[in-house]
Amino acid sequence: MPCLLQKLLTTVLLFIGFATQAYEIEDLGDGLHRFIDDRHRSVFLITPEGAIVTDPLNKKAATWLKEQIKTRYNVPVKYVIYSHNHSDHIYGAEVFKSPHTTFVAHKLAAQDIKNTQMKTVTPNLTFDNELLLTLGDSTVKLNYHGPNDGRGSVSVLFEKQKTLFVVDWIVIGRMPWQKLWSYDIQGMINSTQAVLKYDFDTFVGGHADIGNKADVARYLSYLELLYSQVTAGVLAGNTLDEIKQNVKLDQFSDFKQFDAWLPLNIEGVYERLMEESGMGWRSDL
Repeated sequence: MPCLLQKLLTTVLLFIGFATQAYEIEDLGDGLHRFIDDRHRSVFLITPEGAIVTDPLNKKAATWLKEQIKTRYNVPVKYVIYSHNHSDHIYGAEVFKSPHTTFVAHKLAAQDIKNTQMKTVTPNLTFDNELLLTLGDSTVKLNYHGPNDGRGSVSVLFEKQKTLFVVDWIVIGRMPWQKLWSYDIQGMINSTQAVLKYDFDTFVGGHADIGNKADVARYLSYLELLYSQVTAGVLAGNTLDEIKQNVKLDQFSDFKQFDAWLPLNIEGVYERLMEESGMGWRSDL
C-alpha cells in the first residue's frame, strides 16, 4: 500500500508539474507569434535573418521557447527586448545569451536592473525615447511614453504586422492589477492615448487577452472614468468608503475580476491622489 500511495503521489506531482508548465505558441501571421506561459505572455518574430524575442518571462519558459525556435524555425535569436524592469517578465534572459544576441531596454529599465542587481542579462543596447530595430523586411518600433508601470516601460510596435505589444499598463478583457501597485495612473492614461495614434490592428498584452484598437480604446475609457470619478469624490470631501460606494462603472462589468478588483482599483487611485498629487495635505480640501 505505501508503494501504491507513493506512485499515486508521484503521478499527481508530475501532472501538476505539466499543468503549470503548459506553454503555448500562437501564430499571429507574417512571422509573428504569441508565447503563453500560464498568465504571462510575450511575442517573438521569426525572419530568415533571425528572431526577435520580447520578454523571456523566466528561465524555464525561456529554455522551452529557445528550443522551440531552434527546432521549429532554426534561426538565431538576434534581439531580446525587455518591456520594462519587472522580474516576472525579464528573468531567464541568460538562456538567450550569445555573441550574436543583443539585449534591448529603455535606459531607465537598464538603470534599475543594474541598481537592484537583478538576476538577468544587463541590456547592451539602450535608448531614450525611440528605437527602430530592423530584421529582414520587418521593423520594430520601441517607444517610451513617460511613467506608466514600473521603470522604463515601453510600447513595442511590429509595423509590418500591425501588432502592438504592451505589458501591464494595458490589459485587454481584465481589470488593472488589484491596487495598481507600481502604476502611475495618469501616466497609464497618457501612454495609452499616445499608442492609440499608432497604426495597429492587433494588440497583445503581457497578460490576459488579445484584442484590437477598439479594445484598447475601451480600456482607456475605463481608466479615464475610474480616475475622474475617484478624483471627483475626493474633491467633494468624500471618504474612501463613500467613494467606493459612489463610483459606478458597471459598463465594464464584463472585465475579468471586475467585482473583486474594482474596490481595489478605487483604493489604488485614491492613494495616489493622496500621495503623488498631494491631495491629502491640500488646505482647500
